[in-house]
Amino acid sequence: MDYQDIRYETDGGILTITLNRPDRMNAWTLRMRDEMLDALERANADDSIRVIVVTGEGKAFCAGMELERAEGNIFGYDTPQGDTLNIDEIRDSGGELSLALYRSNKPVIAAINGAAVGVGITMTLPMDFRIAREGAKLGFVFTQRGIVPEACSSWFLPRLVGQQVALEWVLSGEIFTAEEGLEKGLLRSVHPKGEVLEAAYGLAEKLMAKTSATAVALARQMLWRNPNFDHPVHAHEIDSRLMYLTSERLDGRDGFQAFLEKREPVFEGSVANDLPDTSGFWKDPKPE
Repeated sequence: MDYQDIRYETDGGILTITLNRPDRMNAWTLRMRDEMLDALERANADDSIRVIVVTGEGKAFCAGMELERAEGNIFGYDTPQGDTLNIDEIRDSGGELSLALYRSNKPVIAAINGAAVGVGITMTLPMDFRIAREGAKLGFVFTQRGIVPEACSSWFLPRLVGQQVALEWVLSGEIFTAEEGLEKGLLRSVHPKGEVLEAAYGLAEKLMAKTSATAVALARQMLWRNPNFDHPVHAHEIDSRLMYLTSERLDGRDGFQAFLEKREPVFEGSVANDLPDTSGFWKDPKPE
């Protein structure tokens, strides 16, 4: 796919995806959705990529949905050729991205270089870390537009900041600063203008430095999925299976041998090809 609304750049194991509509403050489009989904699929299949960083070109991260659509539903829910739209089949574009991020086998860092509102902030919730510029304006502004939050944010946000904070931000729809986001646990850290991307790359290097790519991929899925079980025994079952598989068939074999021999381990496992089938571990609904 030829990218127009994003840039795709790799360097030293890090993929940088840049939302690239600076003249529109990187407002979200359906084309951007398609390009982001393609980029994430490419990254998952590329073992040279260890960490993904998402940022915005220009002064904003993402100002929300593009609102200058000439005709039709602003969110792309148009009824084709006069047919009756089946509301049960509607899927919002931000949610499609959120689910792709949730399934990612690579850690994802949001480098929020400026304003992030609406889908501009909800798209970051399934990312593993959010780093923002000092004073950046953030907001779940949906109720002030007469609509509801999207992109699976009603699932992700309370898990990140707790129900009380999520309710206040979403029900009021008010803009808040990166500093409040840091205080309430939405953000990992806040940095001066011009240093956000550098901080994201520093974190990416930390995640890559001494780790096994396959172990990181599996551990990421465990931390996102296991807390949703209703009893810790289910997490215990998955821990046990994956501990066996990683230690006997993947990078854990050399990891512990290297420790005993007092040398650096050689991790050769392929995320694209060697991950075990975990479809029986977590029962995801089948796509409709």
